[in-house]
Amino acid sequence: MILTQSTTPIIGWIATLLGYVMDFIFRGLDSVGIQNIGVCIIIFTIFVRLIMTPLTIKQQKFMKINQAMQPEILKIQKKYRNKKDQASMMKQNEEIQAVYDKYGTNPTGGCLQTVIQLPIFLALFQVIRKIPAYIPEVKELYATVVTAIQNDANHVSTINKIAEGVKSSYITELPKDASVDQIIDILNYFTADAWDKLSSAIPSASQVIDNVSSQLSDMNHFFLGINVAQTPGFHFSVYLVIPIMAALFQFLTTKTMKQPDMDPNNPAAGMTKSMMYTMPLMSLYFCIVTPAGMGIYWVTSAAFQCIQQVIVNKYMEHADLDKMIEKNREKAAKKKAKGKKSMMERLTNASAKAEDAQVASRQNTMTDIANMNLKKLHSSTSADREGKVSVDRSKLGEIGKNAYLVSQYEEEQNTRGGKK
Repeated sequence: MILTQSTTPIIGWIATLLGYVMDFIFRGLDSVGIQNIGVCIIIFTIFVRLIMTPLTIKQQKFMKINQAMQPEILKIQKKYRNKKDQASMMKQNEEIQAVYDKYGTNPTGGCLQTVIQLPIFLALFQVIRKIPAYIPEVKELYATVVTAIQNDANHVSTINKIAEGVKSSYITELPKDASVDQIIDILNYFTADAWDKLSSAIPSASQVIDNVSSQLSDMNHFFLGINVAQTPGFHFSVYLVIPIMAALFQFLTTKTMKQPDMDPNNPAAGMTKSMMYTMPLMSLYFCIVTPAGMGIYWVTSAAFQCIQQVIVNKYMEHADLDKMIEKNREKAAKKKAKGKKSMMERLTNASAKAEDAQVASRQNTMTDIANMNLKKLHSSTSADREGKVSVDRSKLGEIGKNAYLVSQYEEEQNTRGGKK
């Protein structure tokens, strides 16, 4: 097992599967004389995006249905806009849930696709960031260097010293007893300048280092002289082409996505609008601080998604909304038959239970107060000759007076019962 592979549950498992795909693509290109990590990443990204296309279509269907039912939801929200009491909020939730039931969907219908895509993206990040861990042929090249430099007693400290000059947040200091895989992890982020320094620092292995670094340079070489293993950083260079393209395609993708109409006062409306600008900025920053290979993935993914979005939009324009709604209703009916509740129903039930608990708590509190006042009442009363209780009601508070009336009523009822 390669130690540099991700061991995080779910993400690590997906990364392992995607690693097999990446290795398969690399071997396929190698068989036709192409050994290029950048091209491999592009094909790999398109392949994964094609697999995720059904999720994208499903998400767009939800958005189309959501677009149709938004006027009804906005009407309900406007109706209860100035009503913040618990009863009104519950009633609003019930009416909104009725709208979702009418269209056979639920408030979280579009979230599942996003949740599923997140671990896939994180797994992709692991594979592209640690190419040697998932492509054995590439790892063998690095292992050849490690074998050669291990004859030098100070090879670990030498690597650590050279690594300090490589600007990458993924580089950590190697322990004295560093394993082959740990050393490969660091060498994976070495720039051409770092390889030259390593060759000069360990002359006995310089020939091996120069040969391997030359092969890796050819593998990592992309257009305009960009090395996929190198991080662009915050300085002017040809590498900034990748972050700029990533931000541009991300903006175009967000722009092509059709968003449902929302109440301007709804916080979600402002959030949706701000995402149109924050996402491209995030893409720009992300591609500046990560290796160019990740930027190539990001650009390819955003460009593919943009083209895909235009095609899906055309498809959705001619899609039969009534058929989609009917299909959703059938699915919802099956879930309901199995006893499954929607998120809105669970929230409504939880809110109702909380309200009942509050009412019961208030009732119990009033009962306790009344009982305490009754005890005080009996302890402060005096009996006349006939054994009747004499109470000065003017000295009692409002609760005390009510408690006294209750006690008199109970006494009267007990007396009548005794006569019978």
